[in-house]
Amino acid sequence: MSLSTTNRLISARPFIFFTIILLIKSYIAWFVLFDTVPVWQPLVTEMPFFWLAFCLLEWFASKRKLAYYIGLNLLFTSIFFAVIMYYKYYGVIVTYHALEQVNQVTAVKDSVFELLDPYFLFIFTDIIVLMILPYRSKNKQLWKMLSARKVNRSVVMALFVVSFAIVMLNVWPNRASMNEIKKAEEMGILSYEAYTMLDWSEKPLVQADQITQAKINEMKGITEPVKAKLFGTAEGRNVIVIQMEAFQSFLIGLKIDGQEVTPNLNKLAKDNFYFPHFFQQVGQGNTSDAEFVVNTSFYIPPNGAATMRYADKVLPSMPRLFEANGYESLTFHTNDASFWNRKNLYDALGFTQYYDKSFFGEEDKVFFGASDEVLYRKTTEELKKKQEAGIPFYAQLITMTSHHPFSIPEEKDKIKLPERFQDTFVGDYIRAQSYTDYALGQFIEELKASGLWENSVIVLYGDHLGLPIYSLDSDDEQLMAEIYDREYTYTDMINIPLIIASPGITYPSQQQQIGGQGDIMPTIMNLAGISLQDHIHFGQDLLNQTKYNLLPQRYYLPSGSFVSGQTLYMPGTAFKDGVEYPLAGNGKRAVDEVTETEYNNALNLLHYSDSYVNQLPNRE
Repeated sequence: MSLSTTNRLISARPFIFFTIILLIKSYIAWFVLFDTVPVWQPLVTEMPFFWLAFCLLEWFASKRKLAYYIGLNLLFTSIFFAVIMYYKYYGVIVTYHALEQVNQVTAVKDSVFELLDPYFLFIFTDIIVLMILPYRSKNKQLWKMLSARKVNRSVVMALFVVSFAIVMLNVWPNRASMNEIKKAEEMGILSYEAYTMLDWSEKPLVQADQITQAKINEMKGITEPVKAKLFGTAEGRNVIVIQMEAFQSFLIGLKIDGQEVTPNLNKLAKDNFYFPHFFQQVGQGNTSDAEFVVNTSFYIPPNGAATMRYADKVLPSMPRLFEANGYESLTFHTNDASFWNRKNLYDALGFTQYYDKSFFGEEDKVFFGASDEVLYRKTTEELKKKQEAGIPFYAQLITMTSHHPFSIPEEKDKIKLPERFQDTFVGDYIRAQSYTDYALGQFIEELKASGLWENSVIVLYGDHLGLPIYSLDSDDEQLMAEIYDREYTYTDMINIPLIIASPGITYPSQQQQIGGQGDIMPTIMNLAGISLQDHIHFGQDLLNQTKYNLLPQRYYLPSGSFVSGQTLYMPGTAFKDGVEYPLAGNGKRAVDEVTETEYNNALNLLHYSDSYVNQLPNRE
């Protein structure tokens, strides 16, 4: 479209011109976000919202009208772009709550660029053109005349009323929908964004004295054993917890054209307790959320990262429990502790000491800080000092080299991938995780050489998914189908490994029960011989409660989603129109195995956790 043609269109009817432009952008966003896009739906959901804004503009703007139109265009375009980009990683509809992440964007700019498909930028093309037009001298008079043009206020008022009525008809009946994606689809993207900003209603907190472990156990279907198996078998041993960045379960045992991707983890899984049906329970805070959930056995907050919402609290936690039993608690991460507000989280959790970039430096830097090899080497030196001083410790290590977008330096390649994996997202992910395994192998050897291995419990798990379904292109989807020998599904996406190894205690055993990150603390406490009788927790000991588990999910999956039995359940607008995904793969189906009682229990468990943590005392 030439500039002169654009000028004529704008000057004739800016209201119509910008409606058409924004409708095109609406369809781009809808095709990215939603499974099906009826031709009529953006017309009846997005267009009335544009018109509300345009009517206000026509009513009140007497000068620089076109500049205001361009401003609204830029605002709505930016919202559509943010929604698209956020969905490509998280699989959810971004809201204003994510603004607290803005200061993290520059630190993860490589991840942002990896998710950016060039055609997404098309939605900004018209804005660039429109910003050039006013500076062409022959356009200035035309734009001045346009700004002075009178409008029929009665027509504008009538259109405003009709548009407002349609927006309310889209929003009001869908307020109770649990599934945020369905809610945005039914309301319209812009109406949903406005609704989340204006909806100040909050579910009343459950009073603290009503939140009992017995009630939690009842909702989770837990029956405490008369005598717990393996209780106290690791009493007095060091506990080393390794949180592996973006590590998913399918990597364990995976071979690419005969090459083992993770030989060290494969051996650990084969010789010790391995939990293949283990799932993430993180949200907006990703890695930092995993640190929170694992150390507290609470659920993530409904909005925002746990580090932002709960870091001002005195959190009952694994570090505090260990400290009460004579341990020091240490956490190691090669990034700056201020990233994701971790320093305050560590204080809230009660860690004795944290080690971050100021300790590790930038030796062998990859992404945010020193490599996993440096993390393990320098951590081992510190742990040896604790051992020599006769101090038992709980140490949590956070790996980072395999961070999205998985573009590790070539010199760190530990696997030779075939051509079909070259220059693909999946291939880069496998390369990065193969390095993770290599560095871990070095750490294990260092632990054994230093005598730490024999006197420790080693716990390894993935912090969160690495390959979101919504981020994969067609080539990546084919590679994942090759790996799984079927379609890659939501159950695969949130499936992370858990391995527990301790000489003389663990033995070759593939544990078939399902579990989640909130179960790690109760399981470790059982081995350490530390009672949780008077300590509220929402996880369960995986070595003793093996028959049933209920795992509420948030953020990466719609609210109301949960894992139980052999199924991942995801709601629609309500329970009955939800769908199930068998944990073994094989597509999806209508609700069959799960019950509405489980659905309600999952929601209540989340609310109990929110209520309990919000009523904890603040740190001084």
